[in-house]
Amino acid sequence: MRSERAWAGVICCFILFIAVCLILLLNVKGAFRVSGRPELGLLFFAVPGAVASFISSKQRLLFPVLGAILAAPVCLVVMRVGVFTDRSIWQELAWIFSAVFWCALGALCFLFISGLVNAKRGRE
Repeated sequence: MRSERAWAGVICCFILFIAVCLILLLNVKGAFRVSGRPELGLLFFAVPGAVASFISSKQRLLFPVLGAILAAPVCLVVMRVGVFTDRSIWQELAWIFSAVFWCALGALCFLFISGLVNAKRGRE
């Protein structure tokens, strides 16, 4: 059963990572470009990491990162083929690697908050 929850975390992160990537590329692209800060959308990649960390039973950091790493090439292909962009491949690679970093940071934030909650429960 634990193995199934681990794969559920990987699959959840994979799907959510691609969904956030598509939302940022298709819908919100103009909003952040007008503000002059397109990097703000990278913060949304913390959500797939936190959700996948919640779903995973053990290795709550490894499985969300694995899902994000598996989803990164899919997002890169979608960015290169589906969306007309004026950025070079190196800029898009840097953006994808930053998204993987933020996904891992989301998983770490979930672990930190759950550790605080568990510590508070232990004191009561």
